[in-house]
Amino acid sequence: MRTVERLKHLFNEIHYELVRKIAEGGMGVVYEGRQHGSDEFCKVVAIKLIREEFSVFDEFRSNFIGEARLVADLIHTNIVQTYHLGALGDQYFMVMEYVNGLNTEEFINHHIETNQLIPVDLAVFIVSRVARGLAYAHQKRDVHGRPLGIVHRDVGPKNIMLAYEGDVKLTDFGIAKALDLMYNEEGEVIAGKDEYLSPEQARKEVTDARADIFPCGIVLSELLLGYNIFEGEDSDTTRERILTLELPDFRRMRDGVDDKLNDILYRTLAREREDRYQSATELLTALEVYLYSDGYGPTNEKLALYVQDLFGPDGDGAALRHAQR
Repeated sequence: MRTVERLKHLFNEIHYELVRKIAEGGMGVVYEGRQHGSDEFCKVVAIKLIREEFSVFDEFRSNFIGEARLVADLIHTNIVQTYHLGALGDQYFMVMEYVNGLNTEEFINHHIETNQLIPVDLAVFIVSRVARGLAYAHQKRDVHGRPLGIVHRDVGPKNIMLAYEGDVKLTDFGIAKALDLMYNEEGEVIAGKDEYLSPEQARKEVTDARADIFPCGIVLSELLLGYNIFEGEDSDTTRERILTLELPDFRRMRDGVDDKLNDILYRTLAREREDRYQSATELLTALEVYLYSDGYGPTNEKLALYVQDLFGPDGDGAALRHAQR
């Protein structure tokens, strides 16, 4: 297994500098990096590296390559871009857009730790931007005009980035479903994190784009309430709650949730997909009508000012908070 110093040396040879580790999961690691070019050209990037021990498994390697090929052409302001797929021997890596910010899980946790509530309009705005990115991805076609049939299948706070400039970006299409691109055992295994599954995922059914609508509702309710209403003490309990829990009246659980927003939450969290919003575009429209029908509403700039007020202009507050843990 390569040491970090050995990795840094190998990346230096191909004009990338590993600066620091910024995220780590079971199968991969993400570093902040620098891409160096001629005449002191330097670009800040994120480098996602599949763990060496997983590179030997065909399905992991296939999905990693598939994710890179899939997102290479997903060029949208609300989706983290991928610039390059490379390999160091058998170990694959992706060079991606670096988002100077934090993920939505950290954003929620900060409010819990400081006993604050996220403003209702900003919670709705964040999910509307996720819906905007999903609407684009769901409608994407290949070079031959065939619908790719993309389903993200892993929409959740960890995969929603908030930039300090106010941008909201969906990331990690690692378990997405798409035509001819991704290794997929749908119908046999559960893909996704238990707390953010759609009911059809929890039942191991074959999904379509509507499976990404339900977790948007979970994220929206979590932003408003500060906790996930479906999360139980273990995976089985959580999946059972997703399938059977009676939805609460959100108007009674959070000041500022009116009839319109309560209705949006109920329709987004409808267990039968035919009763749900039928597309991310439809959800986006409902959220934007809610936000802007009476005039001026939240913007990227308003979210930026709010995040910077919490964490400092460049995340100094977040850095200090993590350093103190």
